[in-house]
Amino acid sequence: MIGFVLISFSLYLLIAQSFVLCYFPTRFFHIAHAATLTTAAYLTHLFTIQLNLPPPISIPLSITCATTLGLLTELTLYKPLRNRNASPMTLMIASLGLYIVLQNAISMLWGDSTKSIRTGQIKVGHEFLGAYITDIQIITIATCLTLFTACALFMKHNRIGRNIRAVASNPELSNIIGINSNKTILWAFGIGSALAAIAGILIAYDTDMRPTMGFNWLLYGVVAMIIGGIGSNRGLIGGALLLATAQHLAAYYIGSQWMDAVAYIILILFLIAKPLGFSGKRLKKVEI
Repeated sequence: MIGFVLISFSLYLLIAQSFVLCYFPTRFFHIAHAATLTTAAYLTHLFTIQLNLPPPISIPLSITCATTLGLLTELTLYKPLRNRNASPMTLMIASLGLYIVLQNAISMLWGDSTKSIRTGQIKVGHEFLGAYITDIQIITIATCLTLFTACALFMKHNRIGRNIRAVASNPELSNIIGINSNKTILWAFGIGSALAAIAGILIAYDTDMRPTMGFNWLLYGVVAMIIGGIGSNRGLIGGALLLATAQHLAAYYIGSQWMDAVAYIILILFLIAKPLGFSGKRLKKVEI
């Protein structure tokens, strides 16, 4: 069970980080982020299985296309709405509508049946603490943890990362001191979309794909973000670990059908008892 917890924890961590990047400077729930994750998986199927391109070409190409989708979403939908002073609720509703359109487009193009992008034989895997972990699962854990660490360092030490944090704190003041908030938000959406695309491809290689796969994985990432505390990397780690452990304990002792219910129960309990998450503090905002 430890192996399954590590895999889920790693994916939740990466998906939560990708969502935080989009949410942090804009303060609305980018639900269409789930479609970015799903689109990357299906594009990998298109390039690898249908067009017979090798993975070293198809995977970067899929990530690039999915990232472009995230950027176009910001440029053509969210930015015009923000320019009209749309509320976060309006942006979220627009995002939900876009997600429904994209999910139905995927269903229309590829069908609703389960698709696979695995081309080799299924192997037993490597024994780890009494469980067996496949090569792709090892790659998933290593990739997710590496990208999460790199992203945390990027946000702290890189100029673009610091700009994203500044816009998240106060976009008006950021514009006054010379930081272009729209350009910074575009950077955040690009990086967040790329991370979500990588997560979607890793999930598809491990457990195959369906058009609705993105929403459940995004839900888990959002729950990990909320219970961890927005803006806290340590809290995010704690939230992802708690969620993954609780879900797999429930699956082991009660049944796998309880995994989604456990995520909702944990979310409700934290919203009631500890609404600020593990971090226990609100994001700072500078006023002028």
